[in-house]
Amino acid sequence: MDKNSSITKNQENIDLIAIGAAIRLRRETLGLSQEELGSLASFHRTYIGSVERAERNITILGLIKITEALQLEPHELLERAGL
Repeated sequence: MDKNSSITKNQENIDLIAIGAAIRLRRETLGLSQEELGSLASFHRTYIGSVERAERNITILGLIKITEALQLEPHELLERAGL
């Protein structure tokens, strides 16, 4: 792996961590469990947990479904994540 691809991969990980943290914070603010958020967004609770822990690279469609369940627009969640 060359230096540039390593830097890109590190930034991707940082971004996934930030998105996961923003999802978790909003979910907790709304008083939702991972299972409740999963149900609202049509995902299994294990998927929500893996997104929050930055173990999955969430798709745009997945992000839209989750942000709708969190009563946010996608851009609002990304702003909260600092992106």
